[in-house]
Order: sequence, then structure tokens, then C-alpha cells
Amino acid sequence: MAINNYPSPISQEEIRVRGTVQGVGFRPTVYRLAKACNLVGEVCNDGQGVLIYVSGTTDAIADFVQRLQLECPPLARIESISRTPDQGDRVFCDFTIAKSVNSTVQTQIPPDAATCPQCQAETLDSRSRWYGYPFTNCTHCGPRLSIIRSIPYDRKHTSMAEFGMCPDCAREYLDIENRRFHAQPIACPICGPRVWLEGANGEKIDTSNPIDTVCTLLQQGKIVAIKGLGGIHLACDATNETTVQNLRSRKQRYHKPFALMARDLEVIEQYCTLNAKERELLQSPAAPIVLIDVISNRDNCRDVACNVSTPKIAASVAPGQTTLGFMLPYTPLHHLILQRLDYPIILTSGNLSDEPQCIDNQDARLKLGKIADYFLLHNRDIVNRVDDSVVRVISGFAGKFAGKFVGEFVGEKHSRPDLSVSWQSDNANASPSPTSNVKIQTLRRARGYAPQPIPLPPGFENCPPILAMGSELKNTFCLLRDGKAILSQHLGDLENAAAFNAYQNTLNLYLNLFEHKPSAIATDKHPEYLSTKLGQELATANHLTLHPIQHHHAHIAACMAENSIPLNTSPVLGIALDGLGYGEDGTLWGGEFLYADYRKFQRLGRFKPIAMIGGEQAIYQPWRNTYAHLMAALNWETLQQEYGDLDLIQFLDQKPRPLLNQLMEKGINAPLASSTGRLFDAVAAALGICRAECSYEGQAAIEMEALVTQDSLNYVKELAVYPFEIGNLDKGTPFELEPRPLWLALLEDLKQNVPKSLIAAKFHQGLADAIANMVQQLSPDLISNHVILTGGVFQNRILLTQVSENLEKMGMKVLTQSVVPPNDGGLSLGQAVIAAAQSSVGADLDGCQGSFNYK
Repeated sequence: MAINNYPSPISQEEIRVRGTVQGVGFRPTVYRLAKACNLVGEVCNDGQGVLIYVSGTTDAIADFVQRLQLECPPLARIESISRTPDQGDRVFCDFTIAKSVNSTVQTQIPPDAATCPQCQAETLDSRSRWYGYPFTNCTHCGPRLSIIRSIPYDRKHTSMAEFGMCPDCAREYLDIENRRFHAQPIACPICGPRVWLEGANGEKIDTSNPIDTVCTLLQQGKIVAIKGLGGIHLACDATNETTVQNLRSRKQRYHKPFALMARDLEVIEQYCTLNAKERELLQSPAAPIVLIDVISNRDNCRDVACNVSTPKIAASVAPGQTTLGFMLPYTPLHHLILQRLDYPIILTSGNLSDEPQCIDNQDARLKLGKIADYFLLHNRDIVNRVDDSVVRVISGFAGKFAGKFVGEFVGEKHSRPDLSVSWQSDNANASPSPTSNVKIQTLRRARGYAPQPIPLPPGFENCPPILAMGSELKNTFCLLRDGKAILSQHLGDLENAAAFNAYQNTLNLYLNLFEHKPSAIATDKHPEYLSTKLGQELATANHLTLHPIQHHHAHIAACMAENSIPLNTSPVLGIALDGLGYGEDGTLWGGEFLYADYRKFQRLGRFKPIAMIGGEQAIYQPWRNTYAHLMAALNWETLQQEYGDLDLIQFLDQKPRPLLNQLMEKGINAPLASSTGRLFDAVAAALGICRAECSYEGQAAIEMEALVTQDSLNYVKELAVYPFEIGNLDKGTPFELEPRPLWLALLEDLKQNVPKSLIAAKFHQGLADAIANMVQQLSPDLISNHVILTGGVFQNRILLTQVSENLEKMGMKVLTQSVVPPNDGGLSLGQAVIAAAQSSVGADLDGCQGSFNYK
């Protein structure tokens, strides 16, 4: 039987593409595919994304749309494609790229992307016209967020506007077959930005090749300020102990680890053990700093990958650590500097300690003139400060339930665009396939990731526009609308005046870029946070609804949102462990077991509140926490009688104990806090780690974690680990983890001279067991068996892994964070979704405790 092949009818459609589709080579791809499918029409950028008009056979248009999804450019991410009949009277004879159209902004700004392999090769190829040029880029890589002033993303809206294209660049910019077609930052040595070298006195250095001269200066032990993509860094030889010490002294950064940059993976492998996921992350377009385990006992290493003749990393780079933070070159400038260096350099933020990273040439000269010996600067303005992102891979983590949880509620896998890590990916929209026993944890979300939107769970599609102000430390803010959350890049600690000013400037820029007009503002409940006060001022001035959000509820909600828990889901148990957060009862919280959904929560459990003697001083003088814990567990006479020979007790006896006791008894500058972070500080100080003081928050806990090896952890599992008691004072009050048994056992171990590594391991395992026991106590009356682990303390991978294993053995399903940090850097996302949920029911219900009828 013959089948008649009728021609497909001709139709004309308007196709709307939303997502990250500007500045990533999307229009050239549309052009190429339209030509291949024999379509006529046009494509342009506008405020909502990319708008396409096509005319051709219905089969050809269908083929075009399918290929557009399959052959999406590497840095593009399609969120939606809508097709409607074109009702206009347009007539097309060919397919063209039209000028951008200004309209209401609903599109996205792509993150900055590391140099692609093709641009890297051209920069290092003596036959290329980009040879040695530090600003080589194309549609697959280069600056985006760091140079943009407004959208649509066109050259005239960036800091490249002042650089007119030479004939060669203009020709490539207009050549549809060229990967630089409509690459907005396109430039070359003839027409683009330039670099120069100057001394600390501001005088220019006479050199024909300033970049190569910088390499020589680094080899000579000099400290060089280098203007890069999103900020100015301070660089020096990471193997020169004297130079590193000089950098620490000048920068006033005495202990916090420095980030490192190495030429390639082979250099990194001389110092660290790399797994497959770490390799992927290092080589990804995001090119973050990756925390990697150092090679143990490197002096005795005979592995092929471990060349013991290679210079050692200076001890002062990361004191007290067993990991190093490495990144690969992510701009042509970095590739050129490092091409003849066989060892790593330090590449740390160009700032005084705690201040924002410098981005302006003159500002750098003023602030870094006493730190850097030389300055490598350029004349392309950095519009947006963008710090380096920091991630780590947690191997052995069994968090395999996140995808399943999503499937149970929405029937499909939740897309996590931040985790797309491969240049070779055929479709950057595809999430990476889940890797068994591997978890990526973002510790600082900035360059390469921000401001990539985070899709919100079902139920948030029509949420009102929200502005969430974030926290005081590790601040980010969040813009929420149209079912997506746009999280700013890491903005730092707002306690510093310069950082707060930068926060306000970035907030204004985002509000203008995205034309975001919030109907409500979410803040932390802490009344003294600068972000809270600013949020209150904005709400009052603009007559907006204000949503004060409890700190730990926001932590939990951020994790819920990332894991695509729908809006109207039954409550889950969230465990939020951190340093401090303002509690519902006016005390400081930090070790919380909350039964929560997006609108409200009930506090079911906590760590026992202990005095923070001296308030904020207790964060930087860990011995204060040790003393408070010991006095809550025992009396001083018993401590002296039983443990008076310990250096810990002798150290504490030199302190003004009568005054300290009086402060605790009368509650004068000694607030009670259920802080897990301060418990870590107390135990670390008891071991002699940062006992007197620490120079950055969490230093004592981080250095104690570094003492724990897998061998010591395996060994203590066969012993009696440090116990906690569980109890509650009265019916209806939260259950409480009491650490008194821990201190009795720990003091005995100190008395017996048990190695610190074993004590640290017993503490970690004992704490993990205590958390699991608390969950076991609470679980019979919980509706859901999903448990969320969040808060800055869960950056401790030993605790995260052990708690997860314990809970999964109990049949609980553990949810953690990858896309946003578990620390306060993810807090604004939680604030935003809580405010949106509360707005959706027309009432402010946060903190309505007892509303779940929990038994």
C-alpha cells in the first residue's frame, strides 16, 4: 500500500527562550540552526531572554526547537521555551540577528567563566594574533557579571564600551561561523585593554613584557598585586616561607589559610591527592578554589605523582590544616603568569584583613601600597566585585536520598545548574549524573556560580517578588520572583564599614540590573545586624511588608528549597548547628533541632545553653568557652583536686576567675548560647588548640578537625566515645543535649595523656552519636523521616559524614546542601522562601511554635 508524502505546511511562530541565554553565544547558535533547518526570520535579545521569529515548514520548526535544546551552547542554560503563532505581519527573506530590545527585565546574567581550552591555546600559541594577550575570550568564556552595568548584555552596557573594535575583531564579531560572533568582551592587543607594571611608589616599570616580568618577580620572592577578573589579588611564591610570612604580616592575616593557584593539575598532584570530581571542578568553567587533602607523609612519598624534589609548600600557607585550597588559572592573564612556574603561587584577596577586595586601581594603590612590592594593573574596569568561589568534595558521603526525595514529591529530578562542571558536556542544561558516595559542598558561592538563578520548588511559581537581606557574616542577599531565586555573590562580613558600603552598592546594582521591585523584605531577627537595620529602613521608606526570620529556620528552609521540597509539604526535622543566631526567646541559639516547614517551626531539641563569657570575646578567645563549660559541669574545687596537674587547669587558674564567675552568675555580658560552634571551641581549647586566642572565626574547630584521621576515627569506634545525656526540664520544653559526661571523660583522657588526635576523634564520633540519639528520641512522633543537616558546623566533613551515616542506618533520609553554602552564605535563600511562603497565606506566621501538635 503506497503512502502519500504530503509537504509539511508553512507556518510562522514566535519562540520565547528564557534562562541564561545572553552573553553565551546563544543567538549565533539560533542563527546556525535556523539556517540548517531552512528557516527564515530573526533573533534578538530583550529583557526576558531571547526572542525568535521563524517561518518555515512545521516539521522544520519542530526540528529547530529540538536541536536548540540538544545543541545549546556550553555556558547557556535553557529554563523554558514557549511557542505561539506569530500574529504580526512580518515578512522575512532570510534569517538575521536583530538589535537588542529594551523591555522589562526577566532574563539572567551569566556568571564569569574560566578561559576555555581554545582561547587558552590561542593565548599561548606564537602564531596566533592573541599570543600573549591577557584578555583573550570568546562566547564560551571570559568576563560576564564582573563587567556588566545593565542588561540586555551588550557591549555598550559593559566596561568594554570604551574599547572600540579594530577591523579584525569587528570582522570576527560579525562572522556567524566564528565562535567570537557577538562575543561582547572581544578584544585583541590592537584594540583592547592593556596591562602595565608599576612599583609600590606608583612609578611604571619599563619592561617590554610586564607579565613575564611579574613571573620573575614572584621567583625573586616579591609580593605582587595583580588585577584580575573580579578583583585584585596579592600573589607570591607559595614555597618561600619568608615571603609568605611577610605577606601575613603586611596583610594582618596571621593564620587563616591562603588560596593557591597552580599552572596545571600535574603541579597540584605534587602536593595533594586528587579524585575525579575534584579534577572536574578544578577544570570546570566555574574554576573554583577546591579544598583538597594534602599528600600524607610527603617526605617518604615514592609515588610517581609525588616528586619529592619539588619545593615544599611553605608551612605558613595553611597552618594547622591537612587540606590546601587550590585553583587553576581562570583567565589568560593567570595562564601567562604561571606558564613557566613549576610550583604554586599564593593568590589571595587584595585587601587588608576583613575589608572587601580592591577592584579599583587607585584604591588598590592606596590600600595595598604597604603590602605589595609591585602592581600589575589594567584599564578594564571591574564593575562588580566577585570573589573566588570555594568548594570541597566530601567522599564517602552517602547522601543519595536527595534525588529520591525530589522524585517522591514532584516526580522528576531537580536541576542543579551550579554543579554542571564539564567543558565537554554536550548540553550544559543537564545536571551531572549522581556519583555514588560523593557530595559537593559549596563553602563560598561567588565567581563562576553567581548570579546563576536557583529554581524554586513546586508551589513557588507565582510567589511575590521578595528581597532577603541575609546575615551579618558571610553575607549574601537574595532576589526572589517568578519561581527563581537569584543569590548574590559572597559579600563578606558586614561588621566592617567598607564591606557594608560595598554590600549596599551591590544591592543597588542588582535591584537595577534585574529591575527588581520587591513587595516584601525579609531580614534576620537579630536586631543589631546591619543587614536587618537596612532592611527595616527600606521596608519603612517603601511601605513594604517586613518579615523578620529566625536564623536557624532560614538555614533549614534554604536546604529545603535546594532539595526541591514543595511549598505545602509536611514538616521535616531540621538540625541547624552553627556559631550563633538570635533565638525566639531572646537568647542566642546555635545547636537546634527544629520541626519546620516553610512557614513556621517548633523547637524540639537543643544543646544545653552555656554562658559566652565576654560576649563576642568568646568567639576569639576559646578558653572562655572551656571555662564556662567546665564550670557548668563541675565546680572549681573538684577540678583542682582531680585535675590540678593539667596545664589546662593551671592556665585557667591564671585568669580572673572571681570576675568571670560573677559575670556568669549575674548574666552580665555573658549571654547563654546553645552554640555548637562554641562547644567545638571549648573542646579545642582544652586540647591546647588556639587556647588563648584565634585570629579568625572557627579557627580552633577547623584545626581540631585536622587532627582527626581515618585511622583514629576507625580506632575510636571500637572504644567508648565521649557521651552526652538527653533530657528535658519540663513537659513541653525542648529536649536538651547535656555535655557534662563528655567533659568528665575528656578530662580523664587528658590526665592519662591520651593523644590529641584520639581525643579529637572521640569528640567528633561522640557528638555524631549524640545527634543521632537525639533524632532517635524525637523520631517516633515525626510525620516525615527526612532530616536536614545545615549550618556552618556541618562544614566539618567528619561530623557531616558520621551524622549522615548514623541517621541513614536508622532509616532516616538525609538532605544536605551543595548549590548554596550551609553557612550564613546561604541564609538569604532561606529568608526569601520563608517570606514568600508566609506571603502566600497572607499572614506572618514565622516562629509559631507548637503549631504542629507534636507530642
